[in-house]
Amino acid sequence: MDYRSPLARVRGLGSAKAGTSHWWMQRVSAVALIPLSFWLIMFLDLSLNAPYQETVGWLTSPLNTVCMIAWILAVFYHAALGLQVVIEDYIAAEGVKIVAIWTVNLSFLVLALAALIAVFRTLLIG
Repeated sequence: MDYRSPLARVRGLGSAKAGTSHWWMQRVSAVALIPLSFWLIMFLDLSLNAPYQETVGWLTSPLNTVCMIAWILAVFYHAALGLQVVIEDYIAAEGVKIVAIWTVNLSFLVLALAALIAVFRTLLIG
């Protein structure tokens, strides 16, 4: 028995519509964060135990810079996706839900930009 409308059957969409891609991107970002987080732990250990110039020198390596940028992008994207799911699940009013999702996405965008600017500024100054 198929409860979808004829238009939904033609398009191949179920009740979730675009939920599959959202779910998939959350899993992909989580898997990407596993090795990047091990790298981040090494960076934090270095930054706490080594002199500033040595830490900046380590960060100026192209591989380390790319890993730091990738971690920043992945962690903020993953967090925004996760909070969007929480908002969609627990806020009933449609208007409040849309405003909350936009606010969360904008907040994480600003935080990600601030983190990226901090990395690039460290590279330019150091």
